[in-house]
Amino acid sequence: MSVAYQQISAFKSYSSWEKDSAFQFVRSNPANTHNRSARWTTPSAAIIPNFHLPMRSFEVKNRTSVDDIKSLRLITAIKTPYLPDGRFDLEAYDALVNMQIEDGAEGVIGNTGSNSTREAVHATEQGFAVGMHAALHINPYYGKTSLEGMVAHFQCVLPMGPTIIYNVPSRTGQDIPQPVIHSIAASTNFAGVKECVGHDRVKTYTETGITVWSGNDDECHDSRWDHGATGVISVTSNLVPGLMRELLSKGKNPSLNKKLLPLIKWLFCEPNPIGVNTALAQLGVIRPIFRLPYVPLPLAKRMEFVNIVNEIGREKFVGEKDVQVLEDDDFLLIGRY
Repeated sequence: MSVAYQQISAFKSYSSWEKDSAFQFVRSNPANTHNRSARWTTPSAAIIPNFHLPMRSFEVKNRTSVDDIKSLRLITAIKTPYLPDGRFDLEAYDALVNMQIEDGAEGVIGNTGSNSTREAVHATEQGFAVGMHAALHINPYYGKTSLEGMVAHFQCVLPMGPTIIYNVPSRTGQDIPQPVIHSIAASTNFAGVKECVGHDRVKTYTETGITVWSGNDDECHDSRWDHGATGVISVTSNLVPGLMRELLSKGKNPSLNKKLLPLIKWLFCEPNPIGVNTALAQLGVIRPIFRLPYVPLPLAKRMEFVNIVNEIGREKFVGEKDVQVLEDDDFLLIGRY
């Protein structure tokens, strides 16, 4: 199976966007420009009820169903490989996707979320237009919004296709509380939540019929088998998709979980994707290239990874080359691209 790459044009002119926007800017009446008592129209009053964005992708009948998305056990948060000039290495990416498919990963879903609603909408339009099966949407980060704004943000992207909401407060600085999820769960395109808060939150959702994928590899086994999670959206499966598939699909297996925990701990000793990019480079399946501000793990950690691979078994990892310890000079760090 190959990944088809297309370049599409999905821009509107500003005037057209403004006319079609779900939020309309309320202009003052020229005759009352000095009327200080004029009231500002609140955003809630400007929302068009049941607004749907214009479809710019495959017809809805050709879409993957939300129920099919809800059934996925193992989804890989796949690492994007780079060329020396900083562009995406599409050939290596295609190979990575095929490795995932061959070894049991069930989904690679477009991460089209943004802290800008406009950017999230645009990226999601493009993704569905080229065949994306579902969208992953994070809540607005850094420039955080209110809970009402969070709901409005998700309501702008949900009409476009099957959608997973991604809650990771350690990266966004803001939790997506349960009332927000419950308020959007009625959407026919709502598939579920990638949840990183922990088992208690997972259990709260699964007990009310909401599909949940663990966002924490070190917790995914127990979330799946003890707390009702459907599966995991995993970083570790970039490296050992077959083992992660077994962990999530073939019954409770604490011994396998224990065997994988040193690898998982190693992967997250620094923020993702530092560990996985270092690992894939040492496995010889991507070029050893980092786009700053990410830099490879230090030499001692790179040596530790080789030991972990040998302990688990090289045949369990993606790629066919021998695992090696790369030197500092083997890595290319790109600041401008």
